[in-house]
Amino acid sequence: MSHEPRLIILLHGVGSHGAAFAPVIRQWSTQRPDLAFAAPDAPFAFDHAPMGRQWFSIQGVTDTNRAERVASARAAFDTTLLACMDDAGLAGQPERVVLVGFSQGSIMALDAVVSGRWPVAGVVAFSGRLASPLPYTPALHTPVLLVHGDADPIMPVREASRAAQALEQAEVAVKTVILPGVEHTLSAEGVAQAAAFIHTCLPPASAEPLA
Repeated sequence: MSHEPRLIILLHGVGSHGAAFAPVIRQWSTQRPDLAFAAPDAPFAFDHAPMGRQWFSIQGVTDTNRAERVASARAAFDTTLLACMDDAGLAGQPERVVLVGFSQGSIMALDAVVSGRWPVAGVVAFSGRLASPLPYTPALHTPVLLVHGDADPIMPVREASRAAQALEQAEVAVKTVILPGVEHTLSAEGVAQAAAFIHTCLPPASAEPLA
């Protein structure tokens, strides 16, 4: 095929690694062999344990200082995304990229959009929250899918509705999927919802029917 590459960048939660997305990448790459995938490790060592990585520290984090930490994390986050895009041959083509975040990765993915820095093809935010500093200057052509379990003990499900309301007020197209009984994890239903959303953001290059 001669079509231009398209890329899904998966952004892990605090204390985890990009490798945690391996099962999802295996599933999606089978469904969509036309897409490339990247799951980078966050740039900073997790400061609560000897293993894992983080986008920003959660030590002493509060509702008051969280936005400042997100803003401080932007430079390293952007460097990480640029490297992924360069590796895929997509430098300067964010419209060919979808960001998929989980938990803290979702915080950074949503920040990428509402700050206007990354006009990507779409964002999927699993079990996240919108924690970016105001004002929002979003990339208005980037749709967002929020996926959250209503039994999440780590990131309360109310964060999904709060994020959706703020995104709508900022004129971002947003869809929210609340999954009953799901905790702070990627469920089969959530992954399927994300795959369908990605299908609309980055339609298959060929007109061949799915097997």
